[in-house]
Amino acid sequence: MTNRTLIFGHRGYPFKFPENSLKGFKYAIDHGIDGLEFDVHLTKDNVPVIMHDEKINRTTDGSGLIRSYTLKELQQFHMRDGETIPMLKDLLSLAVHRPVHLNLEFKTNKIHYPNIEQIVLDLVKQYDLTYPVIYSSFNLDSLKKAYQIDPSQQYCLLSDHVIKDAKALIIKEHLAGLHLSHYQPLANVDERIWTVDDPKTQEKLLADHVAGIITDNFEQAIRLKNRPVAM
Repeated sequence: MTNRTLIFGHRGYPFKFPENSLKGFKYAIDHGIDGLEFDVHLTKDNVPVIMHDEKINRTTDGSGLIRSYTLKELQQFHMRDGETIPMLKDLLSLAVHRPVHLNLEFKTNKIHYPNIEQIVLDLVKQYDLTYPVIYSSFNLDSLKKAYQIDPSQQYCLLSDHVIKDAKALIIKEHLAGLHLSHYQPLANVDERIWTVDDPKTQEKLLADHVAGIITDNFEQAIRLKNRPVAM
């Protein structure tokens, strides 16, 4: 029986490439990854860009908040491989007609960028993707706003703690699933677990048939997933 668990690259493929870099995303898509998880912010001129942190300090040769730069100003800074900070549309272009699931995180738990949900949803609609985008956020308000704009999409709450009355919350907030830092046994709920790099933990989650495993080293996880099961 084929395991239904999908393997998602956490911020692309940071085991081999700078996190949230186009080179990492492209390599992962070209080498059979099931899905990509990545984070989206807005520039000063409201262009969606991909980076985990609100500031560019940790992953580029620049400093300061993404929000304090226009796209043009932001492109003067580089990641360690010389690449500039990718725009969301760059990744969407890479993913068109490719069999890859995209998990887009609205990075709004520290800065809630005005209209980010509308801007992102409108942009994604312009691309002919194989699968519907999975939208996630730690910020429930972001998911609520996105649902009001387009109730047909998949919205998943991110959490690093156990969610009490999870089923009731899912129904109340129109959620398609949960993205958790731990496995919570919930029947008929899509759970994608982050960030899992330990093979033993991955094996257990595969045995539990979670909807997704989000990992820094997708090639290791795919080898594990595809390993023949001993009879």
